[in-house]
Amino acid sequence: MRFDWNDMRYFLEVARLGTLSAAARTLATDHATVARRILALEKALSQTLFHRSPLGYMLTPNGEALLPVAEQMEARASEAVSRMGRPELGLSGTVRLVTPEGFGNHFLAHHLGAFAAAYPRLQLELVTIQQILSLSQREGDIAVTLSPPRTGRFAVGKLADYYLRLYAGAGYTERAETIARRKDLSAHDFIGYVDELIFTKELDYLGEVLPGLRARLQCSSLFAQTVATRAGLGLCVLPTYLAGPDDDLQVVLAGEVLLKRSYWVSAHEEMSNMPRIKAVWGFLERICRDEPHFQLPR
Repeated sequence: MRFDWNDMRYFLEVARLGTLSAAARTLATDHATVARRILALEKALSQTLFHRSPLGYMLTPNGEALLPVAEQMEARASEAVSRMGRPELGLSGTVRLVTPEGFGNHFLAHHLGAFAAAYPRLQLELVTIQQILSLSQREGDIAVTLSPPRTGRFAVGKLADYYLRLYAGAGYTERAETIARRKDLSAHDFIGYVDELIFTKELDYLGEVLPGLRARLQCSSLFAQTVATRAGLGLCVLPTYLAGPDDDLQVVLAGEVLLKRSYWVSAHEEMSNMPRIKAVWGFLERICRDEPHFQLPR
């Protein structure tokens, strides 16, 4: 049977991701097509490349032997496109990027047009979350998190530091008691995350502002917290890149309350050198480096 070079792309994705459905998502096709292309490749080579099980696809010894050859073919194809002067045009497939709500909705979303223009054949799936999704369970290809992964084999990099301040809406400051110093905050209403649903200590702000503070209005969504603050329902700790440009929000105790956090990017070690993963990773690094609102506020 005639060998089809394109079948190697399907082989690579199944070998890397372990399931037909995950490979199909990356290749922007359906799992039946992936299964058919794998069978065609095995028939052409007269070899069984995968062990099939309810848990997914695992490489056979023949598959293990073929994997480095397929990876070299992929690298040579990318190199050929790079030599034509537009390496980004050779990138295709799908990358699922998991980010915190604030980073994804209020920062990255503004740059998606630039990404689409730079990588016209690369599909980015942006998943913004209010809890932790597991890269180890293949819920994402790349993750932006508030702290680096503590377990598992991941490539990890720091994207940027960012800062948070205490904000209030004009309606609140007009009717509330004057706030002259930090200890005055104990007499005020706060907006924040639901205590039981704070999934990482990096989101537990109020204790740093003043020990013993607790949010009266608790929301799991950063967007809801921002809207409530703008409506004058209380004080809230918000990222400066979100609240700083908002004319309806005022900084409270600018000289006293300033919190610092960091964004980290990670991907599985075995996927981190894939061209499409490197493209998304590099794009994130560039936009974070150039973002003025990630700088230390004055």
